[in-house]
Amino acid sequence: MNLPLGFRYSATFAGIRKVMKDDLALIVSDTHAIAAAVFTQNRVVAGPVEVARRNVRAAPNRMRAILINAGNANCATKTSEKVAMETSRATAKAIGAKPEEVLPASTGVIGVELDARLIIDALPALVAGLSADRFDDAARAILTTDLVMKTANAQVKGARIAGMTKGSGMIHPRMATTLAFVMTDAVIAAGALRSALKRACEKTFNRISVDGDTSTNDTLAVLANGASGVRPRVTVFEAALTEVLESLARQIVKDGEGAKKLITIDVEGAASERAAEKIARSIANSPLVKTAIAGSDPNWGRILSAAGNAGVTFNPRHINIDFQGVPVCRGGLAADFSETELQAKLDEPECSVKFTIQGRGRGRARFWTCDFTEDYIRINASYRT
Repeated sequence: MNLPLGFRYSATFAGIRKVMKDDLALIVSDTHAIAAAVFTQNRVVAGPVEVARRNVRAAPNRMRAILINAGNANCATKTSEKVAMETSRATAKAIGAKPEEVLPASTGVIGVELDARLIIDALPALVAGLSADRFDDAARAILTTDLVMKTANAQVKGARIAGMTKGSGMIHPRMATTLAFVMTDAVIAAGALRSALKRACEKTFNRISVDGDTSTNDTLAVLANGASGVRPRVTVFEAALTEVLESLARQIVKDGEGAKKLITIDVEGAASERAAEKIARSIANSPLVKTAIAGSDPNWGRILSAAGNAGVTFNPRHINIDFQGVPVCRGGLAADFSETELQAKLDEPECSVKFTIQGRGRGRARFWTCDFTEDYIRINASYRT
């Protein structure tokens, strides 16, 4: 991977996980970086999110580091915010920065006290291990129930963008994401970076769902340190950022807990993009739709029913539905298709659903989700143990 200039990465085992596997990661910009971030909209918010929000407001033009722990969400505890502040201060001291120049992030079990000393005591080894070549180590250290590492990169007029993310369950972002960190050496103004991130996030991470649950810790942060000296046009930069975020978002859904199939949902013909997005989201979050696709059952009635629950006005007699490019519903009624042949198509690892409202509407939206299998229940029934 062609990584952005001026960033270093590290990972180590701090003893937060129950198994001996790296659970602490650090990303450092060698110079002050412009920062932009979006966070969870859940009313229950983890301490590191509260601290990170304040720090982005306090030092948007001089961020230096991101500190991430896995294995404990540091949420809904007596010391949640205190731990986030203490570990941020210790990290800042270790790299020669100010506390507000560090973004903390956590992922793992909610409601379990996190011992700040585990992180603080691991910092000397973590900082000593910083290297421009350890991007993948950091990307692996932040995983929880994920089965695979999730990274993506792009180039924009000579500048570079690289991102890492984690997420497999509790995925239903709303103006946020799971944990995702994007670094770029492009030169870009703070306001332009914030706007580009907001628009890119809306089309990518805010269009995915695994199980309809929004996390308490969702954080998506972008650091731009300008080390390349390249100043791309904002529209070009935004397109590249969107490309990276879409790749990361799709990887999350593909690796959904227990998932066997990546499902792409396209809605067309709605009165507005917002209306199309609401219909797509309703389809994506329907357990009946997700289990039908898990069983390769072309039950288009579940699609129609889920769309009808979206709170969007449409005439059911004006609806067309396609599975895997095969017409299954026309004008709100069953189309003539071979169920055996379509079942075979639905056995594929990637499935498509197209929901079209006939008429003059121009609203369209794309959404990604995954199937529900028995493995999802198995994983989440024993998550704490």
